[in-house]
Amino acid sequence: MRLPTSARGERGNGTVTATALVAVALILASAVLLWTAATHASMRAAAAADLAALAAADTARGLRAGDPCEIARSVSAANEAELEQCAVEDGGTSVRVTVSVPVTFVAHEVKLHAATARARAGAPPLDQR
Repeated sequence: MRLPTSARGERGNGTVTATALVAVALILASAVLLWTAATHASMRAAAAADLAALAAADTARGLRAGDPCEIARSVSAANEAELEQCAVEDGGTSVRVTVSVPVTFVAHEVKLHAATARARAGAPPLDQR
């Protein structure tokens, strides 16, 4: 059976279209996975920063023994984050911390970027009302 002349030029068109659709689906799935990984890392960084700042502020105020920044480092490490900065403010009544959590694809363990978060815990600043 011979195809009409107009149909001969369209042979294989379905394969090209299906391949293009699969490529678009893979790109969209990768984008969704990347967005999910970044959101998850951001939430983990925020939680780790909050907990580290609270523990360090308790230590700075004398409610627990130890160095405030070492306590913040251990709390952030327990929450799978890395402490980047720790500063006990004047008077030792509050602490500021910055932590980071790497953004990774779980399936490949590829580190793409790091989500950072900052937190402050302790007495309110005296210069603000």
